[in-house]
Amino acid sequence: MTLWEAIEGKEYIIKEINTDDEELNAFLFSLGCYSGEAITVVSRRKKGCTVSIKDARYSIDHQLAEAILI
Repeated sequence: MTLWEAIEGKEYIIKEINTDDEELNAFLFSLGCYSGEAITVVSRRKKGCTVSIKDARYSIDHQLAEAILI
């Protein structure tokens, strides 16, 4: 299942980042978003969502949320 399908407030473990863009992978890794890390969807909007990773909150768009498998 993708992060976009996640239930708000529930903690999930990232299984895989499904993107071919190495620059995007490096950026997500710098945020702490990588396989085995816990992630929580804090809120959802039409074009994206706010997630919590390692006590920090980030806004990500719908396309990126679809690329994060949990």
